[in-house]
Amino acid sequence: MNLRFGKSMPWLGVVLVAVVLLAVPFVAALGGQAWVRIANFAILYIFLALGLNIVVGYAGLLDLGYVAFYAVGAYTYALLASPHFGIHLPFWMILPIGAALACFFGVILGAPTLKLRGDYLAIVTLGFGEIIRIFMNNLNAPINVTNGAQGITLIDPIRFGDFSFAQTGHLFGFTISGPQKYYFLLVALAIVVIVINIRLQDSRVGRAWQAIREDEVAAKACGINTRNVKLLAFAMGASFGGIAGGVFAAMQGFVSPESFSLMESITILAMVVLGGMGHIPGVILGAVLLTALPEALRYGIEPLQRMIFGRMFLDPESLRMLVFGLALVLVMRFRPAGLWPSSQRRRELAEPAD
Repeated sequence: MNLRFGKSMPWLGVVLVAVVLLAVPFVAALGGQAWVRIANFAILYIFLALGLNIVVGYAGLLDLGYVAFYAVGAYTYALLASPHFGIHLPFWMILPIGAALACFFGVILGAPTLKLRGDYLAIVTLGFGEIIRIFMNNLNAPINVTNGAQGITLIDPIRFGDFSFAQTGHLFGFTISGPQKYYFLLVALAIVVIVINIRLQDSRVGRAWQAIREDEVAAKACGINTRNVKLLAFAMGASFGGIAGGVFAAMQGFVSPESFSLMESITILAMVVLGGMGHIPGVILGAVLLTALPEALRYGIEPLQRMIFGRMFLDPESLRMLVFGLALVLVMRFRPAGLWPSSQRRRELAEPAD
């Protein structure tokens, strides 16, 4: 009897997770569609964090310009599915194009930085991310490619024939809004991305990335082609960023350079480090927390101040960032391996016993 129950436990966990995922958009809608959008962005950041986790968590390469690949995917979708050039390709054609272009730029970034490590690599990748943003901001003359700081509007939503994810519809007697439709699409894509990451982690290439992370000289001495493996890490991580950028453009219907600032790269890196580098469940947890908690603080700080003090002392946005930063410092001080690290990472950072 106990043996049967033990075998059924994993399936019970899967069923429980499935029920929670199905309930999230309807429960969040009770507080308004804004919370459904926050849930959508949490899943979008899971894409980005898992992509950066390949570079930072698996291969140990510090990348502060990851948002550049996000921008490439978003602008690829915007240019190929908007009135800007009069092109309206279907999303199933544009997303692979965006992923391929982001992958190409990942190789372009990785090739000249193969001999750089640590802070030097971080500075170069940071510069690359800023270069892409500045290009997007200035490619409006002499030929208007990106429409500059004004951005690109009226971007086509994701459609399956006549079924549009941007419009409210009805299913089995339930009214489903556009954000709720996008939620289910994003969950399906997230499952695919997670499965790919799990397969990569357990593959021969994944073990080669981990060997380079631990000791690149020893990995090279063991016969690993560190050049090609590191380029592959940049390319694979960038492709996830390109897909996330395309979905972002379709959801928002608008893109501009301000959406791809350095702060975005730092936030995505913080998700990976906070959750647990190299550990897929930890990275997912970090992405969800750093997406949902700041928004909860944004909406909760003002009523909390009025309830305690009777008036507002600090601007909610400033106080939100203060609390957010303090929480990160405390976590890194007392949980340096992350909130949910892998067992290997936990052993590496464990203090030796007296």
